[in-house]
Amino acid sequence: MERKLSLEECGSAAGIQVIIDEVGKAGGGEVVLPAMELVLDRGLILRSGVELCGQGEQTVLVKGPGKVYPLSGYHNYGMCDVPLVAAEGLEVGMTVSVHDGRSHGGFMETFATITWIDGDWVGLDHGIEMDYYADKEPCLTTVYPLVFAHYIQDAAVRNMRLEGNRAANEKAMGGCRGGAVYFGNSRGIEITGIRERDFWGEGLSFQMCRDVKIIDCAFDENTGNGLHPGAGSTNVLFERCAGTGNGRSGFFFCVRANHITVRDCSFRDNALGISLGTRDCYNLIENCRMEGNRGAGVLVRQTPKPTEVHSCRVQKCQIKGNARVEGQGQVEITSDARDLVFVENEVGGERDKPGVFVEQTARSIYLSDNVFTDCKVEVEMTSESRAEKAPEIECGYGEWPAPVFRHLLA
Repeated sequence: MERKLSLEECGSAAGIQVIIDEVGKAGGGEVVLPAMELVLDRGLILRSGVELCGQGEQTVLVKGPGKVYPLSGYHNYGMCDVPLVAAEGLEVGMTVSVHDGRSHGGFMETFATITWIDGDWVGLDHGIEMDYYADKEPCLTTVYPLVFAHYIQDAAVRNMRLEGNRAANEKAMGGCRGGAVYFGNSRGIEITGIRERDFWGEGLSFQMCRDVKIIDCAFDENTGNGLHPGAGSTNVLFERCAGTGNGRSGFFFCVRANHITVRDCSFRDNALGISLGTRDCYNLIENCRMEGNRGAGVLVRQTPKPTEVHSCRVQKCQIKGNARVEGQGQVEITSDARDLVFVENEVGGERDKPGVFVEQTARSIYLSDNVFTDCKVEVEMTSESRAEKAPEIECGYGEWPAPVFRHLLA
């Protein structure tokens, strides 16, 4: 089915959510937003089988102002409620985060939907993720993704502009629990034609997901990473995407982000271009541009055995003018990384640093047919780290056997 919404039907996030829920319960279909600008007081929750579509740049969703609600004291893991000093301004159905001074980032934040309010006690749709202690300034905050979902399949968000409005928000959202666009434990997701900027946190984040496509999207000027495939996400295709001006990496492979293709993408003017780390293996990066980043254009982070980065290819990319402020080269390979292939790339742009820097502990690093310009040296690497022939690697997005996905619930 298809539901084309009128402006009257799009007067609030709650009103749009009712229609998304109706279409999901009816078996799925398109929910088409009109040309409009709407300030959200909560995130829009996508449902299985639903495609949320806009009119490109003419459909604008804006993150509403954030507010901080201090907890009245200690509250412990697993409870589906929190005690607040005051709950004025909150409503059932709002999406909120709970955290304290220790828990920003990682999976220690709680992101949830309000299910009931009784005085200054607020009910949540699932248990809080950790103990929040009174002396650590615990609080509930109205920070949330603009569009998100958990445990869904075969859904999409398409063709709209998302404004993070970070100047009107007092607290950031950690990238593992949220982002301007966020999915968790889901499969068969498509994200196309999204232009996002200015979120206090990550632009795009998804965790424990599989079979995802992100096409023709841009995630810019966020305080965290631009694009963040995270925590075990497997079999993902990124094509013609960009991450520009982000406070961290333009593209951040998180823990065990595997069998991912990043093709025809651009990552410029970020803290880092592309960053790979713990167990990020069997990934393909091709025809991409990593330019003008403060650190390395491609960084392989410190990941010692047995969780080292391995079995990845970087080919036909432009990796230029990076490491302007920090980093040891245009490409920086650290720790126990192994079986990495760099071929047919254009590398250069900083005369005081190498084109490719490889720590002595790395092994089986294969370089061939790369073109270097304006580098201190082309490659700084010991003979023990160099591979004389290319490792045989099967990597990237595609058809993979069931064991590749056995670490996921979705």
